[in-house]
Amino acid sequence: MKKLASWLKAQRITEVEAVISDFTGIARGKIMPSSKFIAEKGIRLPESLLIQGVTGDYVDDEIYYELMNAAEIDMILKPDESAVHMVPWALEPTALVIHDCYDKQGNLISMAPRAVLKNVLALYEAKGWKPVVAPELEFYLTKRTANPDHPLQPPVGRSGRPESGRQSYSIDAANEYDPLFEDVYNWCEQQGLDVDTLIHEEGAAQMEINFRHGDALSLADQVFIFKRTVREAALKHEINATFMAKPISGEPGSSMHLHQSILDKHGNNIFSNEDGSPSKMIYHYIGGLQQYVSEAMPLFAPNVNSYRRFLRDTSAPVNLAWGIDNRTVSLRIPDSSPANRRVENRLAGADANPYLAFAASLLCGYLGMINAAEPTQAVTGNASDDSNDKRLPLNLEEALELMEQSEILKKTLGRRFVRSYVEVKRTEYQNFKGIISSWEREYLQMTV
Repeated sequence: MKKLASWLKAQRITEVEAVISDFTGIARGKIMPSSKFIAEKGIRLPESLLIQGVTGDYVDDEIYYELMNAAEIDMILKPDESAVHMVPWALEPTALVIHDCYDKQGNLISMAPRAVLKNVLALYEAKGWKPVVAPELEFYLTKRTANPDHPLQPPVGRSGRPESGRQSYSIDAANEYDPLFEDVYNWCEQQGLDVDTLIHEEGAAQMEINFRHGDALSLADQVFIFKRTVREAALKHEINATFMAKPISGEPGSSMHLHQSILDKHGNNIFSNEDGSPSKMIYHYIGGLQQYVSEAMPLFAPNVNSYRRFLRDTSAPVNLAWGIDNRTVSLRIPDSSPANRRVENRLAGADANPYLAFAASLLCGYLGMINAAEPTQAVTGNASDDSNDKRLPLNLEEALELMEQSEILKKTLGRRFVRSYVEVKRTEYQNFKGIISSWEREYLQMTV
């Protein structure tokens, strides 16, 4: 804490945002003067905050008291001094400090998303392995609208016109929003976010930001902060940014592709042999993803809207196939050098909590390596024609049932986390089912 206190004083920080991530990926915590933050002996928040759903609701009382201490105890937040970032859009010098959640005995609270990822990384550390990841995050820029029943539309760019068609990789289309992205890049630099390439994706006003490869925990922190950064930049320019998986009908969904490789204690990529050929480990890693990803699907696709990405004839994969340099599969090995050989998991949506999506993908691959899981045959053509018997759950209800029944996830991620996550997402789903959609009003009101 002394190092952090010195940094805050050197940067003349006057306010501190002490934050954690909940299941959704919402930043929750406290804002306080830096002097109070430095003097604190442990910030406290109610443990129940971790199981608050995206609507702000909690699970039913009976389930709530099965999951939570009846006394509704506090958890103790401890700052991670390696996860301190400026808040460039704040009106006065402000720092965001990511915290971990502990109980009174000093144990990490296993339900906290950051702890879930840290516990998976500990499995790798015990083997002398270090995961290296590189996320690719897609999102849409949209016009502002106060009515959630109104479909989202592309915003007006510098030309004074919204996009009317798809502009994949168009430089001019991306430049339409130059003032916004200048702020995004400047703010990312001020926060130490290791962003790399900006791409205009397939959808109208759909963008993608690639992060440079690095440490999994640090990159999850960065994605967590980046989402907020983009939304703040969009608000400054009087538009909105959304990371919904499928925000606009008829347009492609937004994903969070995750590139993964594993280094040994000498810094060598274990996915390659000394002669440069693929090692058995990369095949076992893929085999593990194929075997366990269906059970972990709610961590990649956490919302009702997430499954609107997984439709036939869309750019999102609806299979468990793998292949080399094949974008129709869910598990792709990009064409690269032996040192950079990696697996790209293309299943996660942009709406996924980065801590939980990273943890799920790394865990499935880890289980494949330690159990020598064998993958299916590589697909060389269009994976839509693949006859692999295993399939993905393609709606939230089915996905939650598979996760709830998964003994391996309960064993590795903790029974309390799995139960809590499933119940929170089930509550959100029940809330969704209580809403009558515009489709139902349009097509059923006067016809049935």
